Amino acid sequence: MQNQTVEKASVPILTLAALGVVFGDIGTSPLYALKESFHATHGMPINEINILGILSLIFWTIMLIVSLKYVMVIMRADNNGEGGIMALLALNLRQPGLSNRTKILITALGFIGASLFFGDGIITPAISVLSAVEGLSVAAPAFDKFILPISIGILTALFLVQKHGTAVMGKFFGPITLLWFLSIGAIGFVSIIQSPTILAFLSPHWALQFIITNPYISFFVMGAVVLTVTGGEALYADMGHFGILPIKLGWFLIVLPCLMLNYAGQGALLLRDPSAITNPFYLLLPSALLYPMIILATAAAVIASQALISGVFSMAKQAIQLGYLPRLTVLHTSASEIGQIYIPLLNWLLFISITILILIFESSSKLAGAYGLAVTVTMFCDTLLVAFLAYSYWKWKTWKVLLFIIPFAFIDLVLLSSNLLKVLIGGWVPVVIAVIVFTLMMTWKKGREILQDKLQKDTLPLNVFLEHLEQAGQKVSGNAVFLTGTPQVVPHALLHNLKHNKVLHERNFLVTIKTSEIPYVDEAKRIVTEVLENGFFRITIHYGFKEEPNVPHSLKQAFSVLDLEYDLMNISFFVSRERLIPSLSSKMSTWREKLFVAMQKNTSPVSDFYKIPSNRVVELGSQIEI
Repeated sequence: MQNQTVEKASVPILTLAALGVVFGDIGTSPLYALKESFHATHGMPINEINILGILSLIFWTIMLIVSLKYVMVIMRADNNGEGGIMALLALNLRQPGLSNRTKILITALGFIGASLFFGDGIITPAISVLSAVEGLSVAAPAFDKFILPISIGILTALFLVQKHGTAVMGKFFGPITLLWFLSIGAIGFVSIIQSPTILAFLSPHWALQFIITNPYISFFVMGAVVLTVTGGEALYADMGHFGILPIKLGWFLIVLPCLMLNYAGQGALLLRDPSAITNPFYLLLPSALLYPMIILATAAAVIASQALISGVFSMAKQAIQLGYLPRLTVLHTSASEIGQIYIPLLNWLLFISITILILIFESSSKLAGAYGLAVTVTMFCDTLLVAFLAYSYWKWKTWKVLLFIIPFAFIDLVLLSSNLLKVLIGGWVPVVIAVIVFTLMMTWKKGREILQDKLQKDTLPLNVFLEHLEQAGQKVSGNAVFLTGTPQVVPHALLHNLKHNKVLHERNFLVTIKTSEIPYVDEAKRIVTEVLENGFFRITIHYGFKEEPNVPHSLKQAFSVLDLEYDLMNISFFVSRERLIPSLSSKMSTWREKLFVAMQKNTSPVSDFYKIPSNRVVELGSQIEI
């Protein structure tokens, strides 16, 4: 559905739209990345050799990681047009003949990367908005004390509007971001003209010379250089929204040239005035343009933050669909765009976390210590997953896979190692967030598996039940729908209905929802129906992990296949509501059992998640020990 919409738009329009969504994070990096790269040198003189060396490191890191690894190689791995680490995980798990050990390893890599993305979703808005607003202190030092309140105020407004959707604002994201890139490119170009020798940084020998001359310091510098490629993975993650071509065009024609012009312009400024290292981005500007640029930078930072927030919502929804997170209330903010969603609980958790982060770290320089580690681990996971995919699915020869994985894994590990040095000064933040998210996802997945096994054992096989159905209570007119995850056994809700109400409906539908490891399921393959005996039917409804389940709509399709009249007001939906009691089982530790029970209690109602009218739902509870 979404892909069809995408195809109708022209490439230039899609390229413009992609600028506002895909490149927001990497596009705001010039606000702080070069400054932090020099801060990492710990007092090394700011001279021509060091400036050219660090700029060369930045340029070749961007070229190798973003241009070559992500744009040219990883974007080839599309899951029905979709990208991102979840899509990459699904592609790998779909390969035949995988051992359980390999599946566990691949799943772990995928979900470590996904967990770290949530940490990135907290840090990016904080550092982007802070660094933009910090331009006020360049304009007038008196503004220093207002930077934190203004930053928190901007973010508060951003999170307050999430429930209204971004459709209206989104129309302006692309043009504003285009103006941002052209502006930073222009001010960089003006500075380069004044000191054209800076262009020597394009030669890799400056980077190599810097590393050889300063091996210890260059290691620290790489921990800051990684800030220039944060957001590179977004090119791949947002591929499904815009397609490969618009993203490639946006990157090579606009984003990459403008970024490098600005970085080079900042370097040229440092050649002329080393003291400008306090804030080389804003000091590039003449005083007349300072305030307009602060406004534009803040707008760009808000757009970058919005892209991350939307990404977190999308990732959470995919995790829910795949059974790694409990059902949360998911609201659609657009009637036309399926991807525009709002998750209230997650929205306010993000806002509180970001606010706490800003209050703890107080400046973008301090926050830079927290930034980078999550990105480097995710990039390393991407490299390993793509290498495995290239070998098993693309059928690359071993030498070709090694030619890819060895240099990129080495670069990723260097960046990762240099960022590990920042663990104590803030790098612990994304790690803690990722550990919490990973624990929640794995606990929920494991708990659901244990619960399903328990339900399977504690109930009656469906074939046995149907054979002895004449012994059941009297039949009443109408249709009963029983939602069940185990279609081979009798749903608990059906047994409880017979036990307590002693009635059976004229027609009974056992409905199972299955989420596929592809983003969208073809309508022709959505419904599988099976006619059983004694007025029973088995229906399986397939959804992609990016689709919105709508059971009444899919049931209408199933009724049509079965040649039955569909009347929603003549259908009762029976669902089980289990009250879980932790037990001292050996399948899961006690604290994880308690965590799972707490998560189960806070799931949103089935009726809300599957778009079932609440007045058609009958909940029947049962008490289960896990």
